[in-house]
Amino acid sequence: MAVPPYLLLLLSSTLLFPGAAAYSEYSCNGTTGSFTSGGAFAANLGGLVAALPANASSSPSLFASAAVGAAPDTAYGLALCRGDVADPGACSACLAGAFARLRRLCGADRDATFYAELCTARYSGGDFLARPGDNSPVINALDVNGSTYYGWDARNATSRTLFLSLVGTLFGEMAMYAAYNSSAARMFASAAMYVNPQLPTVYGFVQCTPDLSRGQCWDCFQGLQDLNRRWYDGREGGRILGVRCSFRYEAYHFFAGMPEVRIGLQGDASSSATPGSREKRKKLQAQSRNSSATEEALKLWRIEESSTDFTLYDFAELAAATADFSDDNLLGRGGFGPVYKGKLPDGAEIAVKRLAAHSGQGLEEFKNEIQLIAKLQHTNLVRLVGCCVQEEEKLLVYEYMPNRSLNCFIFDRQGGPLLDWEKRRRIIEGIAQGLLYLHKHSRVRIIHRDLKASNILLDKDLNPKISDFGMARIFGSNMTEANTNRVVGTYGYMAPEYASEGIFSVKSDVYSFGVLLLEIVSGKRNSGHHHHYGDFVNLLGYAWQLWRDGRAHELVDPALGECGEVASIVRCLKVALLCVQDSAADRPTMADVTAMLADGGGCASGPLPDPRRPPHFSLRATAAAAAACSSGDEDGGGGSGARTHCGTTSSCFSTNDLTISSSIQEGR
Repeated sequence: MAVPPYLLLLLSSTLLFPGAAAYSEYSCNGTTGSFTSGGAFAANLGGLVAALPANASSSPSLFASAAVGAAPDTAYGLALCRGDVADPGACSACLAGAFARLRRLCGADRDATFYAELCTARYSGGDFLARPGDNSPVINALDVNGSTYYGWDARNATSRTLFLSLVGTLFGEMAMYAAYNSSAARMFASAAMYVNPQLPTVYGFVQCTPDLSRGQCWDCFQGLQDLNRRWYDGREGGRILGVRCSFRYEAYHFFAGMPEVRIGLQGDASSSATPGSREKRKKLQAQSRNSSATEEALKLWRIEESSTDFTLYDFAELAAATADFSDDNLLGRGGFGPVYKGKLPDGAEIAVKRLAAHSGQGLEEFKNEIQLIAKLQHTNLVRLVGCCVQEEEKLLVYEYMPNRSLNCFIFDRQGGPLLDWEKRRRIIEGIAQGLLYLHKHSRVRIIHRDLKASNILLDKDLNPKISDFGMARIFGSNMTEANTNRVVGTYGYMAPEYASEGIFSVKSDVYSFGVLLLEIVSGKRNSGHHHHYGDFVNLLGYAWQLWRDGRAHELVDPALGECGEVASIVRCLKVALLCVQDSAADRPTMADVTAMLADGGGCASGPLPDPRRPPHFSLRATAAAAAACSSGDEDGGGGSGARTHCGTTSSCFSTNDLTISSSIQEGR
């Protein structure tokens, strides 16, 4: 006697995973219409569900999609088995059972989805296959994925807050691995997180359909992460299931084989661990006992385990390297803490940023720096070599830049002449290449949000390195802009749409680059109550006026002397004015900018469009208001922050070298 398909579904999961209970969820979407049993759609659907199980199970990706029949009766379908399934027969049986149950449960509905323990199946009369990456991450999770289910284990977890942070860390590590490191055939990741005997080992699994690009997969996961934060209620297990991507975690080993990703600490290191690896675990374990930042510590351990260039330092090591953070070694003082020069026992020179204690902004900056820059590799980005998390201390360790920051040269009468036009041109092009990498060529798109002269460090050969990623944000591959009600950055470099409405994008970084380019060429700061340029309070309006009147050469830094490159320099000024146009839509991308700079050997030839008028920030601050808001010293090498002054409102605005944080009221 033949076994019914829906019984094959149960048998496939229980035989392959004997300890697992059969799990299923389904959705019948009657709002898309219904079909008649003898009609064309019914015939097309029959052919579709008959073919997909065999097609998916015979594919290396265990995935198949198809469209059968002509419009308006085309049947669209998708079939996916879990990435850890090793038996094609189990995959085929699961999918056949899933489609059979949908036909029985959903009747004549034209759109139906089934989630089983080992597989996912969907069919529809609408072309959902054409919409894998057209929406933002949250919409991808809800709309493109069809119905998204979430179900939490009934047993509450102990240490709810800590467990929540651990689940977030687990998800983030798996999502990164599945999207960017897994096999393109099966975009999935399984993981195990070992913490301590008081908390259970947490196991997790994420997967995308392999027809998504890696960027689309990452976007889909970010949507699930948002839902996970919203729905999580301290349970030991749960899952969010979608057609395009899914997430599950449990306090027991529910997937086949060993995990691809291992996170956290375990009392008995595996026998295959190297002595160095075991020592790293011991060091981090000691730090974790004394720190409230367990989530951060676990992430740092993962970075160090995967990179020989990243080191977890003891606080005592860094104190000794900096002569107990002596003022003699102070390089600069930023809004999040001072930066010191240090020297390790092997002679290596480092720069140590010591985050101010109990600083909420500092903690956010610390997490951002670790998660972003430690995984970025480009010659024009400063290299993060390690960090320290110990009790209340949080320190970031960078490669040391002997020439400190760009503002020490271009705004200094003694330093300016040291940068001839060739050196400045090389610095400009290096900064542009670094930004282009962040916007386009790194594995995740990054918006820096605080590009300025003091955040451009110079190595011994005066090569530029973009630094300070504490305010940076990751963009999904399909995102063009985002909005925040907490504006952070440096007022003189802020794009108008960001300063006034909190809207930021790659074009807001382009604007900051344009301001910086004007400063490099002119040797003048953009704005500030000590700097006025004719009728304008900032350099942008003054540069625009000179260019419009055919006198752009008057803006060139006198320190450049008679360099014979006036035409090239004036062309660079025009590129800068294109970058600082009022409308973000009018500004070029960094790919366009690098092409303009490279054309004919760097700002040398080729026609450029005429720029439109830049925004005119005419805010002036009274001396009393400036004094009332004043704090700190000017940044000298790697941090953010300097003096502040404010206008007549309660918000504090900055000169070029001050990082600000202000809130924009909702609905503005």
